[in-house]
Amino acid sequence: MLERRVATVCRSEVVAAFSYALDLTEGQPQGLSIRACYIAGELAREIGLSGDDWATVYYATLLKDLGCSSNAARIHELYRADDLAFKNRWKTVAPGLKSTLEFVFENTARGAPLRARVKAIAHILRNGEAIAQEMIETRCTRGADIARELRFGEDVAQGIYHLDERWDGSGRPGHLRGDAIPLASRCALLAQIADVFHTAAGPIAACTEVALRSGTWLDPELCRSFARLAGTPRFWARLESASLEMQVAAMAPDLEEEVDEDYLDAITAAFGKVVDAKSPYTAGHSQRVAAYSEQLGQRLGVLPGRLRRLKRAATLHDVGKLGVSSAILEKPGKLDDAEWEVMRSHAVHTQAILGRIGAFADLAPIAAAHHERLDGFGYPLGLDEQTISHETRIITLCDFYDALSAERPYREAMAPAEALAIMEREVGTAIDPRGFEALREIVA
Repeated sequence: MLERRVATVCRSEVVAAFSYALDLTEGQPQGLSIRACYIAGELAREIGLSGDDWATVYYATLLKDLGCSSNAARIHELYRADDLAFKNRWKTVAPGLKSTLEFVFENTARGAPLRARVKAIAHILRNGEAIAQEMIETRCTRGADIARELRFGEDVAQGIYHLDERWDGSGRPGHLRGDAIPLASRCALLAQIADVFHTAAGPIAACTEVALRSGTWLDPELCRSFARLAGTPRFWARLESASLEMQVAAMAPDLEEEVDEDYLDAITAAFGKVVDAKSPYTAGHSQRVAAYSEQLGQRLGVLPGRLRRLKRAATLHDVGKLGVSSAILEKPGKLDDAEWEVMRSHAVHTQAILGRIGAFADLAPIAAAHHERLDGFGYPLGLDEQTISHETRIITLCDFYDALSAERPYREAMAPAEALAIMEREVGTAIDPRGFEALREIVA
């Protein structure tokens, strides 16, 4: 199945498709990054940008959320909140201290006992400045670093890093002011605000919020340019079009720039890091599963061309977990039925994300099936030994082993012998017997 040659693809196509994974990290409706990219691209054209300057705005906006998974666990820890719901609500908070305080009171430790709520809120109020700086700097630094790994230039990396700067100098991480803020960052922030409010309440709300933030959060000249754009029915019609993704792809500055196998590996590794940053307990998980899968594949005779693609599928098997709340991923106790259903949904998200990408589409069912069992009692499809692929069996074994041998919120890491003993009980019902014996030889 993995022997099929990769179809010719361009960089913008692959990156745009992966942007849907970034939308999950922010708890936003599907397509946020694509819509913001369209708004920022049109805005950049309105002010006369072209060439490399326009391309910088395009990619900085499309990839603005590259680092957002890196503060998810910390948000959950500090605010005792569902990070996805928290981020979703935060984006519509009005400017000003009063609105910020109301948000903190309403969204910190919701449903917790009064004493726990008071303690959490008091900590945030005492350390608000430091917490805000930590949250944003972590995200911005991580996003810029991953952009560099994706081989984008420093202009794109800096555009991502300074996304949360504000025109009046009240933003972060560098408290830059006015024209000192990269133009790409200014365009991306305006586009994000416009899209969030347009998605929530329509064009009038988007225009109102952009105007409200002019001169404080946003560049006044860009706000005036946006107002001109917003006055044209064509702008909103295209934004709301079902074909917007294709239109944004057609806008790409490098339509003729094809990517090679090495670049696809780089993209895979970069997004594997985005996934692993979601939780301190999964740090390095995707890389380890990929390394184990490569070793196991070699031992089981997987051919080199297939082995490379097996490693990609293994690296991205948990990309769907970007859509699972840290409140679930970090829970120290047993998940309830509703939480378990959300956890199981990550496999469906993995299928959907990888299935959008031509060069990765044949990896999607392989990666998404890593929780299937030979006896047919796995998820999401209930496949059995007749329908679970050889490649999926390898990933399942390696994921199982790493889950046991790494630390988790509810237990310490297990020694290899202990992990293998637990796995052995599942041989023939959940996991592949031949693969298990080969894995034992590798890790024992």
